[in-house]
Amino acid sequence: MNKLRIGVLGCANIAKRSVIPAIKSIADFELIAIASRTKAKAEEFAKEFDCEAIEGYQNLLDRKDIDVIYMPLPTGLHEEWVIKALEAGKHIHIEKSLAMNYESATKMVDLARRKGLLIMENFMFLYHNQHQFVKDLIVKGEIGEVRCFRSSFGFPPLDKDNFRYNKALGGGALLDAAAYTIRVSQLFLGEDLKVEAATLNTMNTEVGLFGGAYLKASNGSFSEVAFGFDNFYQCNYEVWGSKGKIIAQRAFTPGAEFKPTITLEQQGDTINYEIGAENHFVNILNEFKRCVHENDVETNYKDILNQSRLLQELKDKAS
Repeated sequence: MNKLRIGVLGCANIAKRSVIPAIKSIADFELIAIASRTKAKAEEFAKEFDCEAIEGYQNLLDRKDIDVIYMPLPTGLHEEWVIKALEAGKHIHIEKSLAMNYESATKMVDLARRKGLLIMENFMFLYHNQHQFVKDLIVKGEIGEVRCFRSSFGFPPLDKDNFRYNKALGGGALLDAAAYTIRVSQLFLGEDLKVEAATLNTMNTEVGLFGGAYLKASNGSFSEVAFGFDNFYQCNYEVWGSKGKIIAQRAFTPGAEFKPTITLEQQGDTINYEIGAENHFVNILNEFKRCVHENDVETNYKDILNQSRLLQELKDKAS
């Protein structure tokens, strides 16, 4: 199996802190170069991660020795650079959310399909074993029939110059924190969810700072989600069934050394399970590698479009 040669388009914190170290840890990947709009920033990253520094995003895409682009740019820049990367024949691993709206997501996916190239959103949390553990408890009948799913993801104020407060760059809690709660709702309730009600609050800023939504599945089960930036920290979900309830305390951001706790509540009884630590950034990159080598692209297209549809529905319902 040939190594996948990777170029990083952008020097975001998540790339430096989590994704590039994960790339470097996988023998089947080779980090070739990192590009920034400024030479100094590219050189700073390249020196730390022992690769080539490139000034200018297009100069990275023009390289013939790169198979995959990891793109940690803000959502507002995605359509332009995803299209250019696909036209250059590159597979793409990209930070969420992929698109500003459903129309944009469709445009990118249609081009990827024509080119036979993979796009995968970096919803790394999906590849942590704690969620499979929860699913196994459900399959065993520990909580009976699933009736309700709830998820909250929010965190305290960020630095005021953070792009997440910039509307043009795709800022706001909808495409950031809300995306996690919407994606995990699909993990447990399926893909036929529809947004029945939603709210999004700007608090006199140019972006939506916090909000919530009610989603319903065709079988009558439903999801209640809450999300926000300037909030008390929450990072959890619960699955409420006819006989019990399961709670994931650290659903989206467990560190590589962190051992999450899953709580099972039944009538008069509570059990806490400690789950083994995992690096979900490594896990999703291994899945990306498998999808490229096996040409398994359609599943990712479907996931992207369903996720984008639900975020669009939430936005429309809230307006």
